[in-house]
Amino acid sequence: MTNNAPRSVEEYLRQLRAALKNEDPALIQDALYDAEEYLRAEVAAHADKSEADVLELIASTYGAPDEVAAAYRDTEIKVAAALRAPPKPPASGALGRFFGIFSDGRAYAGLLFMLFSLATGILYFTVTVVGTSLSLGLAILIIGVPFFITFIGVTRVLALVECRLVETVSGVRMPRRPHHPGPPQNFWSRVVSMVTDRRTWTTLAYNVLMLPVGILYFTLAVVGVAVSLALIAAPVFETIRALGGFDPDSALGRGGIHMEPQWLSAPGGLLLCFIVGVLLLTLTLHASRGITRGHAALAKSMLVLP
Repeated sequence: MTNNAPRSVEEYLRQLRAALKNEDPALIQDALYDAEEYLRAEVAAHADKSEADVLELIASTYGAPDEVAAAYRDTEIKVAAALRAPPKPPASGALGRFFGIFSDGRAYAGLLFMLFSLATGILYFTVTVVGTSLSLGLAILIIGVPFFITFIGVTRVLALVECRLVETVSGVRMPRRPHHPGPPQNFWSRVVSMVTDRRTWTTLAYNVLMLPVGILYFTLAVVGVAVSLALIAAPVFETIRALGGFDPDSALGRGGIHMEPQWLSAPGGLLLCFIVGVLLLTLTLHASRGITRGHAALAKSMLVLP
């Protein structure tokens, strides 16, 4: 081994992190997890050898830290190219770019994400509040510590699921591996490690934050879509009523009295409703795409630590 060759798993991981320092934090997390999982398994399988000797053997098979970093960069480029959506024809002009959002699948995925964020926010908030409350309440009992460890494990699984969901809807690179638990530790050392790990508290904070954020996303999505579709459909319903079809005023018990201003029933008013509805729906799709990208940045800052 050369003088710069790692002589312990921790040193190998430090060198690998340094070799990947300019890469995406999600890629770094995946690479460190894979490396640590492999290295610790090899060290455990060769208990008759020192850790330095095992790492010297691994250097010829798994690769040195800089070689592993280069391999991950190459793989990331290939995976990103394979997952990238087919390029769309370039839009001509500002109007083409503005209305081209209707052909962007990410916008619809973002809209669905906003609609379901209320449900996921309630789930994350409930698990976090109930788990934290029970952990504190049971802390004086022997069962409290195992419960806390289980609770933190559940939150980390939810964080990994959230990362995969955010990457799917936004296209922003998120981790595909969890945080590695590190070297084997005894029970109390594991508890102390969880308590002092900043990831524990940022994940809990994210889960609590998701409830008000989910309410906001859900409200924006429902109001934007509902108002847009109502304005777009106004000419259709007015035409049906004019032809003697369904009359919503009569159905609502208003005696056929038109509640809206008379100018809205005129052709010009109906055309204006349709135009405003289309513009509002377009803006809603643009907003959904922008919100999901912004949310991906939030999730990465709280769930993926450098």
